[in-house]
Amino acid sequence: MFDKILIANRGEIACRVIKSARKMGIKTVAVYSDADRDALHVDMADERIHIGGSASADSYLVMDRIIQACKDTGAQAVHPGYGFLSENKAFQAALDKEGIAFIGPGNRAIEAMGDKIESKKLAAEAKVSTVPGYMGVIKDTDEAVKIAKDIGFPVMIKASAGGGGKGMRVAYTEEEARDGFVSATNEAKSSFGDDRVFVEKFIEEPRHIEIQILADGETCLYVGERECSIQRRHQKVIEEAPSPFLTPEVRKAMGEQAVALAKAVDYKSAGTVEFIVDANRNFYFLEMNTRLQVEHPVTEMITGLDLVEWMIRIAAGEKLTLTQDDITLNGWSLECRIYAEDPYRGFLPSIGRLTRFIPPEEVEGQVRVDTGVADGGEISMYYDPMIAKLITHGKDRNEAIARMREALDAFYIRGVSHNIPFLASLLGKQRFVDGRLTTNFIAEEYADGFHAADLPAEDPTILIAAVASVHRKQVEREAMISGQIAGHEKKARNDWVVRLGDTNHPVMILPTDTGHDVTVDGKTVSVAHDWRFGDPLFKAVIDGRPVVVQIDREGVGYRLFHAGTQDHALVLTESAAKYAALMPKKEAPDMSQFLLSPMPGLLVSLAVAEGQDVKAGERLAVIEAMKMENVLKAERDGTVVKIHAAPGDSLSVDQKIIEFAG
Repeated sequence: MFDKILIANRGEIACRVIKSARKMGIKTVAVYSDADRDALHVDMADERIHIGGSASADSYLVMDRIIQACKDTGAQAVHPGYGFLSENKAFQAALDKEGIAFIGPGNRAIEAMGDKIESKKLAAEAKVSTVPGYMGVIKDTDEAVKIAKDIGFPVMIKASAGGGGKGMRVAYTEEEARDGFVSATNEAKSSFGDDRVFVEKFIEEPRHIEIQILADGETCLYVGERECSIQRRHQKVIEEAPSPFLTPEVRKAMGEQAVALAKAVDYKSAGTVEFIVDANRNFYFLEMNTRLQVEHPVTEMITGLDLVEWMIRIAAGEKLTLTQDDITLNGWSLECRIYAEDPYRGFLPSIGRLTRFIPPEEVEGQVRVDTGVADGGEISMYYDPMIAKLITHGKDRNEAIARMREALDAFYIRGVSHNIPFLASLLGKQRFVDGRLTTNFIAEEYADGFHAADLPAEDPTILIAAVASVHRKQVEREAMISGQIAGHEKKARNDWVVRLGDTNHPVMILPTDTGHDVTVDGKTVSVAHDWRFGDPLFKAVIDGRPVVVQIDREGVGYRLFHAGTQDHALVLTESAAKYAALMPKKEAPDMSQFLLSPMPGLLVSLAVAEGQDVKAGERLAVIEAMKMENVLKAERDGTVVKIHAAPGDSLSVDQKIIEFAG
């Protein structure tokens, strides 16, 4: 077994690998860029080596520096995580040349399966069912459009060396094929250093289901499946294991095909074979990922296996001690990806410092948090915007969902916008609860984007009872500090008005041995809690239901977060409540004459000039953030009167780019 390994990655996956290595008694080496100097994975590792600038191309993608770090520290093996160099055959070959083990498959498998064009050809030769498409390298935009027309719309334009939703576009028209080819090519070059793309038929109403495999070069096993159909812009959002759609017969057939494909390339390590499954449970090979998957924790939760540990053991020459019959699926597991993005603004990336970061408490076998950040950590524009992965397990799917909703309520993040409200909304959709999933789920359920109205309806009594209980405790504390006699406090009255949003709710609150009895609009609820001053999480049992409400003091009021919703509350006397209702609201300034930057990022290009007339839908500018290109288009006809930014500028949120005539 290895004494020391280097993790050629960052963030949550680097931390994840360190945990397994530590459990195995193996020392670890972290590599880091300028932006990651104070990152969590750097603190967790036994040793750390600086490898360059903040951009991936200057650090995590520089093979020579990583290999030199191995030599300098005596690391005997490298775990590549996912992304970056994890599926780069040249990296594996370079390590092999230096006598450093690659914790992953051999060069032949990486070459055959890491290239999506070649992998589809090999799968077809092995008589694995594949999606119709053009597997050759596409020369230019005109050829891409012609191929798309020949295949028949809709089509998927996809980076050959891609992954993680980068370099992927769906086109329903010739114009979309033209724009999609340009964007996919640019993203592929930026993210993977390889601008080749291919085109295949886009199967409508598909499910994305993948098979986890483990192979030691002799034995190859399939370790159940994962349902990854809940995606936005081809980026997975929620994954689960097992799939609520597969029958045992289909699971077996998919697993056997995945094993056959792995054996065809002498696969050795953990890997994943992805399939598209149609409404009739016909499945088609999509691609093989010759690495660990982001969503691997759900498989670990239902099988009890540590996939990272097995990757390390296999790379060290050990053989699998498992047989196919040993692989059993117990219960159900879900994973939610927590991203730094604003779901109310088209899921635009949110960059900045995590002023507070309190993940939910981990419970063995029930709740797990995989993260690479901590209090005060930075979400950088240079890397993927993932903050954490939240994983839950239950005896069945309903219990796993219930635990996930409760854990999301307890996930306290401040300093950047995040997608927890959107995740709460997804989990509350009846279609999701029923397991009626497709990769079009988000596009269909949120056709007009995500709005507050999409959040699951919650009884306002919960929020009112929570804030009334907290306010009463605050008043009691202030009275104690000022030396007032208990029971005779000046402000500790029993009757209040809680103004939640724009609505007043009469409240009566009385202390009990376990918390408070709160009467809201004539209905009394029991609130059992032990909340203490300064705790941002109000954990209680309200009328027998476990509840977590996040409560922030905001001026004289409170900001409440629960089940994805966000509300402002004031606790007032009756006369003060009437006065508050009459206060005028401040109107936001009219910025409709400007094109504003919707996110922090780099202004890549401008497509217009001062004095130019533009039509609705016309391309105006391209902004790059977190390795993704975002095309900004005109919302209506107009004339450009002033350009406020130039290509190459780093933009902040809402910074002016273009001004139009009024």
